[in-house]
Amino acid sequence: MRYRVRGWRWRRSPLRRRSDVVEAWTVLTVTLLLLLVAPLVGVLAAWWAHDGARTVAREQRDDRRHVRAEVIGKSADAVPLAQGGRQPSARTTVRWTEPGGGPRTATARVPAGTRAGDTVDLWLDSRGRSTAPPASGIAVWQHTVTIGVCAAGGAVAVILLGHAVVRRSAMRRRLAEWEQEWAQTEPDWSHRRA
Repeated sequence: MRYRVRGWRWRRSPLRRRSDVVEAWTVLTVTLLLLLVAPLVGVLAAWWAHDGARTVAREQRDDRRHVRAEVIGKSADAVPLAQGGRQPSARTTVRWTEPGGGPRTATARVPAGTRAGDTVDLWLDSRGRSTAPPASGIAVWQHTVTIGVCAAGGAVAVILLGHAVVRRSAMRRRLAEWEQEWAQTEPDWSHRRA
């Protein structure tokens, strides 16, 4: 019958080896690192990423402006392009009126299927070129959570890799100790002389 004795590595025993004690302390250390350090790394990385993403979003909002433009070109002739999971879009000519200025025209990316005469939302950068809208609050939080989860996952991977290295080293040491002791014990059991 096979059974496990809890905490056997911590008890005094003639069968307990130094490598057993090292492995027991390693398991305790790894558990504490996984419960405390990995989440802390994730939170700190997420905090840093959130500050950076908010700064970028603020700079984008300061640099970009929103205008309502009328499509004057034919977008049906343009080939729809899909960019990174966004809805398909096409390039066409649009016109809008600048506050305090006259009408302006430019080539801009509009949703595929937009026809001449339709009104579209357009974001312009400081040079007046068509650009993507500034990052929203949801995009900032998505970035924050992604970076935090990846950092915590990376910390977990490093901790578990370190644990595997220590455990392998302890196993090699344990096997070497057993080999030495068996070399001393085996002649008594087999009645052979080495």
